[in-house]
Amino acid sequence: MFEIRVISDPADTDRVANALRATFATGAVRHSYTRDRKRNILYVTADHRSEPEDGLAPEEAYALAPSIISEIGWTARTAADRPIYDGLNRQFWLRKAALLDRIALSDEPDSVANDAADLATRAAQRLMELDDTAGICDPRHYVRQQYAAWAKNK
Repeated sequence: MFEIRVISDPADTDRVANALRATFATGAVRHSYTRDRKRNILYVTADHRSEPEDGLAPEEAYALAPSIISEIGWTARTAADRPIYDGLNRQFWLRKAALLDRIALSDEPDSVANDAADLATRAAQRLMELDDTAGICDPRHYVRQQYAAWAKNK
């Protein structure tokens, strides 16, 4: 991981930030101004993008996972026990994203699988936001990696 600092014209700020995101796995782009306030300074924590094949296979990631039905029950009970904006903890989002990923991977009709894939990606992105790792890799690959590590150490 490394830090990138770019000084740019304000009109180029979005273009530069997007180019960095396309080239590297980046965290949030922070910015300030030069002393004369005529240019922007962008700060980005970045890393090399991992290749898609570096992702953990679902069978390996979910080898220790309980049944889908059991996880649906746990997720529903946990969500029902807290106010909706209570800032549910990381474990909730990890297990919810993993559950949705597993559902998306199942042999369901295309429309159901597409909806599940979209929901799985959104939940994975929420987990990545909580972990402050948004954009470093494919969100669902991230969930598989994190779930496998969590399941081994719980």
